[in-house]
Amino acid sequence: MNRAETIRRERAILQARWKEQGYYNGTTLSEALTAAARAFPDTPSFYYRNEAMIARSNADLFEEGLRVAAGLYSLGVRAGDVIAVQLPTWLETAIIYQAIAHLGAITLPIVSIYGDAEISYIVQDSGAKFLFVPDAWRGRPYAARYAECLADTRLEALVVIGDAVPASCIAWDDLVAGGTEGFTPAPGDPNAIACLIYTSGTTSHPKGVQHTHNSLLWEWGRPTFANRGMYLSNMPAGHITGYGFVMRPSLYGAPQVFMDHWDPVLAARLIERHQIRCGGGTPTFLVTLLDAAQAHGADMSSLTSFSMGGQGITPEQVRMADERGFRGARVYGSTEHPTVTLFDPDETFQNRAFTDGQIDTGNEVRIVDDNDRDLPTGAEGNILTRGPDLFAGYSNPELDLEAFAPGGWFRTGDIGRLDGRGYLLITDRKKDIIIRGGENISSTEVEACLMQHPSVNDAAAVAMPDAIYGEKVCAFVVLEAGMHLTLADACAHFRNLGLSVQKTPERLEFLDELPRNASGKVKKNELRLRISQTLVQTLAQTHGENDV
Repeated sequence: MNRAETIRRERAILQARWKEQGYYNGTTLSEALTAAARAFPDTPSFYYRNEAMIARSNADLFEEGLRVAAGLYSLGVRAGDVIAVQLPTWLETAIIYQAIAHLGAITLPIVSIYGDAEISYIVQDSGAKFLFVPDAWRGRPYAARYAECLADTRLEALVVIGDAVPASCIAWDDLVAGGTEGFTPAPGDPNAIACLIYTSGTTSHPKGVQHTHNSLLWEWGRPTFANRGMYLSNMPAGHITGYGFVMRPSLYGAPQVFMDHWDPVLAARLIERHQIRCGGGTPTFLVTLLDAAQAHGADMSSLTSFSMGGQGITPEQVRMADERGFRGARVYGSTEHPTVTLFDPDETFQNRAFTDGQIDTGNEVRIVDDNDRDLPTGAEGNILTRGPDLFAGYSNPELDLEAFAPGGWFRTGDIGRLDGRGYLLITDRKKDIIIRGGENISSTEVEACLMQHPSVNDAAAVAMPDAIYGEKVCAFVVLEAGMHLTLADACAHFRNLGLSVQKTPERLEFLDELPRNASGKVKKNELRLRISQTLVQTLAQTHGENDV
């Protein structure tokens, strides 16, 4: 038996074990949505586009989801087809996600920041049949651009939400105009793939992460998420977390308020208006929210907890939340394994601020050396995880060979320590990525783009610390002889390549040569230390000048 077959066999054994242990209830997303529409028909969801709000009950969302499913079925969508969605967190997004589930098709959420190059790759790699986009949003003309740049892919059509619909595209209003006659939700296998979502990692292109109906339903319905009251959802619907927030109210009767983009002033007002009890996101959201609430006098006394993940979190940021009257906490997960740890709001400050949470129900974590040998309790090492919400492998199975250790353990690429009480602390990152405001950025992808510029002979991208976003992209560059490169030149180059703006270097450092070890690998730790020291020196000089 080869390694790929062994991985598949180990996965099947684990799925059977998690079902036997009660983590999987044997239903599909469509079946769960149908049951929840009967159980929680009046649960409200509130969708904000800036200050404009649309409210929907669970029962209404369910009926609209069936109508869109019927429309897609009439266009030839069947179980197993991939349907891509690059939309803000709008009412239409929730309807579409439900519709895809009723068809037994595969939802492909895509973050709105991705540009032409990323979209072209994802659509082609996934074999997506349809792509839902806005006509335009926040100054970006999605429909017109994609109608051109996706013409040579296997995509059958764009479905456009808005008034400016190119002639080659399908209008949303036409899709929802019909009824549900003749359509019945498809029965399916709970272990079938329900979601395909791309994430940046160590490879130059995003990787397709596959989740089953079972893994998603456990992730969204775990007891630790229940009965916490009104929730503010500010995560983009193209993230695994945002996708879950969009689906959770309809599945478990959990009322939520949705924002289509982050506006800390509006968020503070919504917490007061809707008496929101829970929130979450990256530390960027927390810091800007607290500043806005103080500046505008918003009453956030209803808020009880705010969980943070996605980028480095300091004890001071947890303390900031506590001082405002609600519990801040650190949690840990990834697109591949969304919720490894969680926190209890009644936890001590020490546990919430100085660990990344306690291993959640059903999950297992090992700390191992580079040969996958277990290390003693409290020792620092590579983090391996597995549990009922673990993904079912990458869409490119060759990537599974490196990602999974024997026994179905996922190699997270992170380094940390696990104490005897089950609390995890993330201490470092082995995988070569930069996390800017919760968005994963592949250093390899940034470097490959830089190397396409005629002025660049060699390049290395590393994370530089930032007070707001946690990290930003810093590029160390070796120029070709006699050539010149400015930051504005680099920005224009990335824009012309169709990359999202978050991947563009925000600082350039020039070297005669990159530091490399004996095997030729760039010493990234040395470069990260160098830029950190440079920023500290610059800050000290600035303070010194201000004191004069």
